[in-house]
Amino acid sequence: MYITIDERDNRPIYHQVADGIKTLIAAGELRKGSTLPPVRQVAADLGVNQNTVAAAYRELQKEGLIRVRHGSGAKVVSQVLANKDDERAEERLRAVLADLVLSGRTRSEVLTLVNEALTRLARA
Repeated sequence: MYITIDERDNRPIYHQVADGIKTLIAAGELRKGSTLPPVRQVAADLGVNQNTVAAAYRELQKEGLIRVRHGSGAKVVSQVLANKDDERAEERLRAVLADLVLSGRTRSEVLTLVNEALTRLARA
């Protein structure tokens, strides 16, 4: 499992961890039944506190993507969010698109980035 933390990112680290795992699930790199590494290992690999990774796992469990069982670890149980929040997702997308536009990217460049990201996710 390969995810990264960006210290310049304004999101809390546990959100970055959760979003990284969501990306791996969406891309098919983590499929239903896949076992996630133990919290301790992920925390050591990323250089973050174990509680941070545990919070990310709890968030993913709340969203219905993984199941955490103490003593036996965490497994991917679904590749579909249990509680879709389309409005929140659209707000997040608009914020990212606004950042790209404000960074000086043209509409064409933004569309290229979006298409490349979708292509990477659809390879599964």
